[in-house]
Amino acid sequence: MDTRVSELFGSGNGHGSGSQGVVSGVKSGNGYGTAPKKACKNKKGKSRFSRNFKPSNNTPYLPPEAEEGNIEYKLKLVNPTQYRFEHLATQMKWRLQEGRGEAVYQIGVEDNGMLVGLSEEDMMASLKTLHRLAEKVGADITVLREQEVDYDTDVPRKIAEVLIRKVPDDQQFLDLRVAVLGNVDSGKSTLLGVLTQGELDNGRGRARLNLFRHLHEIQTGRTSSISFEILGFNSKGEVVNYSESRTAEEICESASKMITFIDLAGHHKYLKTTIFGLTSYCPDFAMLVVSANTGIAGTTREHLGLAMALKVPIFIVISKVDLCMRATVERTVRQLERVLKQPGCNKVPMVVGSTDDAVTAAQQFAQSPNITPIFTVSSVSGESLDLLKVFFNIIPPLSKSKEQEELMQQLTEFQVDEIYTVPEVGTVVGGTLYSGICREGDQLVVGPTDLGQFHKLTVGSIQRNRSACRVLRAGQAATLALGNFDRSLLRKGMVMVSPEMDPTICWMFEAEIVLLFHAKTFHKGFQVTVHIGNVRQTATVEAVYGKEELRTGEKAVVLFKFIKHPEYLKVGAKVLFREGVTKGIGHVTKLQHIAQDLPSQSEDEEV
Repeated sequence: MDTRVSELFGSGNGHGSGSQGVVSGVKSGNGYGTAPKKACKNKKGKSRFSRNFKPSNNTPYLPPEAEEGNIEYKLKLVNPTQYRFEHLATQMKWRLQEGRGEAVYQIGVEDNGMLVGLSEEDMMASLKTLHRLAEKVGADITVLREQEVDYDTDVPRKIAEVLIRKVPDDQQFLDLRVAVLGNVDSGKSTLLGVLTQGELDNGRGRARLNLFRHLHEIQTGRTSSISFEILGFNSKGEVVNYSESRTAEEICESASKMITFIDLAGHHKYLKTTIFGLTSYCPDFAMLVVSANTGIAGTTREHLGLAMALKVPIFIVISKVDLCMRATVERTVRQLERVLKQPGCNKVPMVVGSTDDAVTAAQQFAQSPNITPIFTVSSVSGESLDLLKVFFNIIPPLSKSKEQEELMQQLTEFQVDEIYTVPEVGTVVGGTLYSGICREGDQLVVGPTDLGQFHKLTVGSIQRNRSACRVLRAGQAATLALGNFDRSLLRKGMVMVSPEMDPTICWMFEAEIVLLFHAKTFHKGFQVTVHIGNVRQTATVEAVYGKEELRTGEKAVVLFKFIKHPEYLKVGAKVLFREGVTKGIGHVTKLQHIAQDLPSQSEDEEV
């Protein structure tokens, strides 16, 4: 494990080397390290310390404060002047904007990361000032944790970590998408049922019944389609789910942060559905559910590999701990730690055993892609479910506000993932807005058809999480009503784009690939199912440049050709292909364009 990371983590709850160790100067489990000698010589920091504080080589520290990001260090906020108060309020607005509505304040910490701590009186005064600042900018604050810093002083000193949340004025709520992966019968749907319904399971699958979409899923207890479930948190960090709110609309109204779970299939025969969910819905995080009594079995490794290949940050939930002895659970944890530390994974496992660990895990998980939190929960007894909720409440969005703004300034591009016909509404499409902004009444074009054409359409109403929405922004998932637009002209994998855009349509494309596994050799004429974003189609290998054939682990640039219809692709898009046991990943390097016909006025369909 990287020494820097091992210094940052003091989460000593007895599982594995990735999460052990007590740090000098601070109690174990708070995620703080010990200061290097240089930090103690910082003149600016030393001049601001109170008389009875003398920094030593054992002074605990955090990484120095970053100019960007949503984390702010404050030594103390006691009775600021009016000018200073206005400056602090402006600073808070900046941090909230950087965190897309969330900021974390560390009170009692120097700008260089040194944990100085405050007396009880100064801490109370600083938190009071923080309350006033939050009220001024229209935010709410929650004290995540307070920690005593042990020094050789008579007066006990504390540091506090405070979460500040404010929903941006142009948004209904903060939204994070979590893909749920894991082997069949590992308890994925049951866990989601318990989290979103607010009632524990009876041990026979009662909690998952509300999540199933088909009769055969209820009969077999196996998920075969992609379903979406929502878990909300209000501005004070309290859970908002179906136990108090009857409808999704009520949850959306009272929640300031929304976690959308994408429940994917665990069985191997539904693998194409699982891959489609991972590639097309652009999840922020992936939750791998492992059953404590079976451990790593079936598709668990495969799902872990898929998430890593698509660079989706992953955390692990070990379920069904009520069925096992403690030794069995610990054996499963050790098994997971071994897999995560393998050269192919290079992850740092971190077992979460307390609220303190959950707070640290959420922050470090967002900052470093190598950190992998591990939770041990039970959907029947409710064990450690509150830790998982703390984690979801604190976890920040990965994409920065600047990236979001840049995407919103581009032309509109909506990926079509689902198509429905709703009585009295007409044709409805579900998917994700990749770039730009979409409003009710916007004129867009949809395609490509089998001939590479695009048809005009008008967007009717928009819904997010089953509640009405007037404006859709880049990165958000929604359903759009298209009125009487002919459903037969639509298919999954199409895009709805702004008429000004010149979409790149192609039958053939080149990709630089790595063959992850193949039983024999990979050569010209081989057919595979290609997944690129929301595109899923069979393609033929037309050429393997520089080589006659490929074997497992080898790299090459390959020319693919779609066999059914042309697709809209972009250079740089991630490629994932499979055929039986054959699997490979890569990215698009070149497109062979075809000239597409522009839509004629006669094809225009009004709502």
